[in-house]
Amino acid sequence: MPNDVFEIHTATRKEMDLIMQWAAKEGWNPGLDDAGMFYQADPNGFFMATVNGEPSGAISAVAYDGSYGFIGLYIVRPKFRGKGYGVKLGEHAMKYLGGRNIGLDGVIAEQSNYETAGFKRAYRNIRFECKLDGTFSNDVIDLSKVSFKKVVAYDEKCFQASRPAFLKNWVRQDKGEALGIIKGGKLAGYGVVR
Repeated sequence: MPNDVFEIHTATRKEMDLIMQWAAKEGWNPGLDDAGMFYQADPNGFFMATVNGEPSGAISAVAYDGSYGFIGLYIVRPKFRGKGYGVKLGEHAMKYLGGRNIGLDGVIAEQSNYETAGFKRAYRNIRFECKLDGTFSNDVIDLSKVSFKKVVAYDEKCFQASRPAFLKNWVRQDKGEALGIIKGGKLAGYGVVR
């Protein structure tokens, strides 16, 4: 509607819980503590949009450091779609991240829109969900048995930015389990089951 008031503000921690509910409704299966983990990484990088005061959409634009940021949680509630509000949210996130290299976790059906905005496909993101019986091969260990310094060093080889503050919480979740793979006596991979 032409007289609608569209606004974007930095989301509060409480609003993050609402955003995660929206993500779950979209079938994105966020982890139980994901909101808190990512919010701690950059509490200023989560944005809530409202139309006439009603929450209408959200986006995250987490700045890991001065050179790298990541956009995700890009959601516009169904009744507000097709009105340009999502474009405005995306522009707001891009402005917040400035000249950083930006990663994006996007919906496959929207890839052409991301390309129009200047993004290029670099990697494929695959999510797995399963039930574990608690048995693992000998090369899979509890990640807490690996020094945190070695976890950070390994992560820096795989991720675009150094993120020790995020990892500190990510690999020590109360409702999750961090596992590492050891090959030749060295950390060769890790994951967090949550």
